[in-house]
Amino acid sequence: MSEKQYRIGDFAQVTGLSSPTLRYYEKEGLIKPHRTDNGLRYYTDQDAGWIKFLLHLKSTGMTIEQLKKYVQWRAEGDSTIDKRVALLQEVHDNFEKEFAELQHSWTILNDKLDWYKGKVNGHIEDSESFARYLKRLNHQE
Repeated sequence: MSEKQYRIGDFAQVTGLSSPTLRYYEKEGLIKPHRTDNGLRYYTDQDAGWIKFLLHLKSTGMTIEQLKKYVQWRAEGDSTIDKRVALLQEVHDNFEKEFAELQHSWTILNDKLDWYKGKVNGHIEDSESFARYLKRLNHQE
C-alpha cells in the first residue's frame, strides 16, 4: 500500500499552514515536496510529521535562519550532530529565559486580576493600593 499523497491545498489543511507559507518553506529549503511525473507537488504524512517538528522548533523562538541551518546540518548526517546540539542548546537557553519572563508576567497579571476581583467582591479595602496588596501578598509586611 502506498503512502497517501496530498496536493498543496490539501496539505495546507492537514498542517494548518497556508499554501504560500508552504511554498516559502520550500524556497527556504525547510521542506522538499515530492513531484509527480508531470511536475506537480505532493506531500505525504511523513512530510506532515516533519512540518509538525519544524513548527515545534519555531514555537521555541528558533528563527528561519536557525531552522535552515538545522535542516542543512541534519541532511549532512551524523558528522554535524555537535553543531545541531550547540544550536538547539542556544535555542533552549533563549527559550528558557523568555519562558521565565513570561511566567513573571503571568504572575503579575494574575495578581492584578485577583486585586481587582478582591476590590469588586469586598475582600480588599478600597483604599488598599496594588503595591500594598503585593507587599501583603508576599508577606513583606
